[in-house]
Amino acid sequence: MGDSEEIKTLLQMSAGMKKQAYCPYSKFRVGAALMCDDGTIITGCNVENASYGLAICAERTALVKAVSMGHRSFKAMAISSDLKSSFIAPCGACRQFMLEFGSNWDVYMTKPDHTYKLMKTGELLPLGFAPGALEEERISQTA
Repeated sequence: MGDSEEIKTLLQMSAGMKKQAYCPYSKFRVGAALMCDDGTIITGCNVENASYGLAICAERTALVKAVSMGHRSFKAMAISSDLKSSFIAPCGACRQFMLEFGSNWDVYMTKPDHTYKLMKTGELLPLGFAPGALEEERISQTA
């Protein structure tokens, strides 16, 4: 994705989604904006739960919404938080979730001033377990 206006829009939408975050426990707001191949932008925010393990990250919220709307191919995602001194990076679960939909789309990890670090999904999870692994020939297990 190279269009600076598209990138700017994606960054602004991810930052705006922080306001929707439901994070009464951590107080750590995260917003995400996902650009589908057709240009549609789907947003998400983190949603926490009193049973901490059931929380869902902004990145997965956006991806689940997109898939439920019929989207399967993505150009880019921007992620925003309130961290000032470092770029927000997706957690391991989100990296694995992103990799499900390809290893070569853009992830913009931002700071509140809209500066960003850009990486591809495959770079975020080197040696990740991708869908192709399920299609590889395996050793047969005969007992």
